[in-house]
Amino acid sequence: MTAPSRIARAFAPASIGNIGVGFDLLGHTIEGPGDGATVRRIDEPVVRVDGIDGDVPGLSRIPLDAPRNTAGRALMELRGALDLAHGFAITLHKGIALGSGLGGSAASCVAALVAANALLDAPLSREALYPFALAGESVASGSLHGDNVAPMLLGGVVLATETRAIRLDVPDLYCAAVHPAHVLETREARAVLAEPYSLGAFVEQSAHLALFLTGIARGDRALIADGLRDVLVEPRRAPLIPGFAQVKQAALDAGALGASISGAGPTVFGWFDSRAQAQAGGAAMGAAFRAAGLDSRAYVSPVNGPRAELVA
Repeated sequence: MTAPSRIARAFAPASIGNIGVGFDLLGHTIEGPGDGATVRRIDEPVVRVDGIDGDVPGLSRIPLDAPRNTAGRALMELRGALDLAHGFAITLHKGIALGSGLGGSAASCVAALVAANALLDAPLSREALYPFALAGESVASGSLHGDNVAPMLLGGVVLATETRAIRLDVPDLYCAAVHPAHVLETREARAVLAEPYSLGAFVEQSAHLALFLTGIARGDRALIADGLRDVLVEPRRAPLIPGFAQVKQAALDAGALGASISGAGPTVFGWFDSRAQAQAGGAAMGAAFRAAGLDSRAYVSPVNGPRAELVA
């Protein structure tokens, strides 16, 4: 019998959480930015986070204490569920800016899980890793929601609940995600959602979600556009993002099917019919952020983005 590998490295792409209309339920990955994790299989029956490196500011704010680190907690849950005799040592490689709304805490968690899974005597399926990813991400978000970790595990657009992660067959559309030089912490962005919503707003949002999912199922861009409108979360979070209204309007004026806040923000995204249209839209959105006094960076990607994978 071949001895298991002792070290593996994986990369998880950034994600667009919520996709506007699907708060805590929908997400998709994008090409470009992401987080990496190098995981070593160790004899000691513990999980440690040995170090964190990368080219993003604020790395010292990420805890090395495994139970308080998304990657550490995920691997602790994995060890416990499988009753492993061995442990893991993790080094994280951050490429997603903290507080960007691009799923950085989730990417670290998923990259570590995919790497650790490769070191198991009997690796698990991606779907079987999902509960551990949920547990890890909850360290950062304070709740169990898979709109970031699920698409990172499976790729593309995913419908995520606490028990299921379902990849959706989406038409060939493109996303422009524009990240401004502004930090918005997830917990701050969730705090503004604490007040109750009216029944009418809930029904309106439910109608939009139904239209959006039906549009995806039918490959109907008009239905997708009708549904990609968030009347619950976006209005409360918009004031936290300088220039948001102008940035969103720039995306719509450039032909976006819809535009909204990625995850907790401040990144703003739009869905477009073509890569060229998304590139033009991303440039217009960046110009709107500049007018609000913020530099920004645009990422253009197929909506059907990549999943986390092992790297050499």
